[in-house]
Amino acid sequence: MTAIEQSDDLDILDWQKGGGLLPAIVQDADNRRVLMLGYVSRESLARSLDIGQVVFFSRSRGVLWRKGETSGNVLSLVGIRADCDRDTVLILARPAGPVCHLGSDTCFDGDESDMPERRGFLSRLERIIEERAGAPVEESYTARLLADGVGRIAQKVGEEGVETALAAVSDHDDALIDEAADLIYHLLVLLNARGLDLRSVEDELERRHRA
Repeated sequence: MTAIEQSDDLDILDWQKGGGLLPAIVQDADNRRVLMLGYVSRESLARSLDIGQVVFFSRSRGVLWRKGETSGNVLSLVGIRADCDRDTVLILARPAGPVCHLGSDTCFDGDESDMPERRGFLSRLERIIEERAGAPVEESYTARLLADGVGRIAQKVGEEGVETALAAVSDHDDALIDEAADLIYHLLVLLNARGLDLRSVEDELERRHRA
């Protein structure tokens, strides 16, 4: 795929094929879930690059529209890629809330129980932790943890790690799941406190796998 990083890059796209419009597949930049399909014009893509939020072209109204301009559920732009024919774009974005107008996370929501991977909530939890960082400490446990600093958070990770290990040898699955959830939550808080995220850990695991 070819990256679209600035307005000059828009010239490589085949605008004539679709009469000045291209289909745009929007994908969550963190968990890779397909969020929606929209249409973009040269002007809407240029606007997206300019403001850092995804802007579409409404075929029914004939105007530009910024996703979330009324609901607040904006799509923060991470990247734009052109497909091999350069007549479709893939937009990587981070949603601020439900993407579908019906209130679901994606416009393709359904029963995902048979899907091999469901890592989406961890990415969502990272965003929640980031949002809670600015909350009053008396109202948010996450805010209190972050205010206490890296040392205290690291201590909690150590404590939760021991409790997870003990739950594992106790042969009680529910206890192990409960303690593992506590461990993962506190680990995400620790990464946030150090200015890191789960993606950096995934990148390292992938690097090791390829080595």
